[in-house]
Amino acid sequence: MNWSTRSIREASRNGDYGRVVRLARTDARLSQRQLGDASGLSQSAISRLESRGAASYDMAVLARVASHLRIPLGIVGLAERVQVSGPMERRNFLTAAAATAAAPVISSIAPDRHTDDSQTAPVRMATTAYRRLDGVTPARQLIEPVRAHLQLVQNLAQGEEDDRQRARLAAAGSEAASLAGWLSWDMGDLGSARTWYGTSITAARRAGDHLLTAYQIGSMAQLEAHTGNGAQALALVTTARRQLDSPMAVADAWLLTIEALAHAAIGAAAAADRALNAAGDATDHLADEAPPPWPWVFPFNQAKVAAARLSCGVRLGLTEWISTAQDATDPVLTSGHEKQRALLLLDIAHGHLAAGRLDGAFAMARTALETGLRYRSGRTVERARTLRRAYKSRTPPRVVREFDELLHDAHL
Repeated sequence: MNWSTRSIREASRNGDYGRVVRLARTDARLSQRQLGDASGLSQSAISRLESRGAASYDMAVLARVASHLRIPLGIVGLAERVQVSGPMERRNFLTAAAATAAAPVISSIAPDRHTDDSQTAPVRMATTAYRRLDGVTPARQLIEPVRAHLQLVQNLAQGEEDDRQRARLAAAGSEAASLAGWLSWDMGDLGSARTWYGTSITAARRAGDHLLTAYQIGSMAQLEAHTGNGAQALALVTTARRQLDSPMAVADAWLLTIEALAHAAIGAAAAADRALNAAGDATDHLADEAPPPWPWVFPFNQAKVAAARLSCGVRLGLTEWISTAQDATDPVLTSGHEKQRALLLLDIAHGHLAAGRLDGAFAMARTALETGLRYRSGRTVERARTLRRAYKSRTPPRVVREFDELLHDAHL
C-alpha cells in the first residue's frame, strides 16, 4: 500500500481515519468480516469505524485495526511508540513513567487502615503505578525496578518499630510481591511466579489482613488454573474463601471465575458453567462505575465474566461458549492492556479454528503473537504455540505458514 497517495493524505488530513481504514482494507483485498475476524471485532463494528468520517474515534479499536492493516500510526492520528534504549535509560524512563502513572491515582488512595501519610501511601502508589505500566511495558523491563521496589518496602518494614505501621508495610510488600509474580508469569517463568505469589501470601498473613490474604491466594489459584493444575487451583480457591470475614460481591465474583477455569482445566463443564453463572449473578450486585475496592486495582464486570467463559470454552472445546461470549468481551478487547487483549484474541482464534475458519483464526493469532513478541511475553507466545499445535495438516495454507515463520523466529 502506498501511504502517500492523494486519497490517503486527504483522508488523514481531514481526520477521516475510517476512510483510511477502508482504503487500506480494500487494497489488502479483505472484506469487512475478514478484517473484523482478524482484529477481534464484528463486521458491524468495522462498518461503523469506516463510516465515522471526521468524528471522534475509539483509539484502542483504531489502533488494533491499523496494526493488522500495517497502517503507519501517524496517518490515523495515533502517536508512534517511544523507543527507549540501554539499561540505564530504561530504568530512568520507567521511574519517570511510574511517577506519571501514579499522578491520577494519588487522590483515589484515601487514608484508611491500610495507609498513612508517611511511608505506606507512597509505596502503595508506586506499586499501583508499576501495575498500570504493565499494560504498555514489557514485563522484562519492569521486573527489575519492581523487585528493587519490593526490597525497599521489605527493608522499611524490618526497620519499623511500630507494630501497626509494620503491618501496613507488610501489606504494601504483599502487593509488590504479587506484582512481581504476575510479571514473572507473563515472562513464562512459572517457578519465580509461584515463589513471588508465595511471598505475597506470607506478607499478607503477616499483615493480619484477611481480605488481602484471600486476594493473594486467589491470585495463586488463578495461575494454577491457567496452567492446567485444576485440582490445586480448586483447593486454593477454597482456602481463599475461608479467609473472608464476610461476603463481598467482587471477591465472590472473581473467585467464582477462577473456580470455573479450574473446573475447565479438569474437564468438568457442568461445574464450570455453574460457577460462571454464579459469577455473573454476583457481578450484577456490583455498583456500576464504582471504583474497585482495595486490593483490586481494576474494576470487575460482566465483560470479565464473559472473558472467563470464553477461556473455559477453549479449554473444554465448547465452541458455543466461545461464540456467545465473544461479543460481551468487547470492553476487554478495547482496553489499554495490550497483553491481556492478545491472550483474549488467542482464545477467540481457538474458536475460529474449531469452526474451520482458518484465515480468521491465524490472522487473529498473528496479531496476538506480534503483540507477544513486541512485549517479549513468554505467556502469550506459549499460548500461540498451543493454538498452532491444535491445527494439524501436512499442507498448511499460506496464512498458517506465515504464522509458523513468525512463531519459529520467536526468541525471547
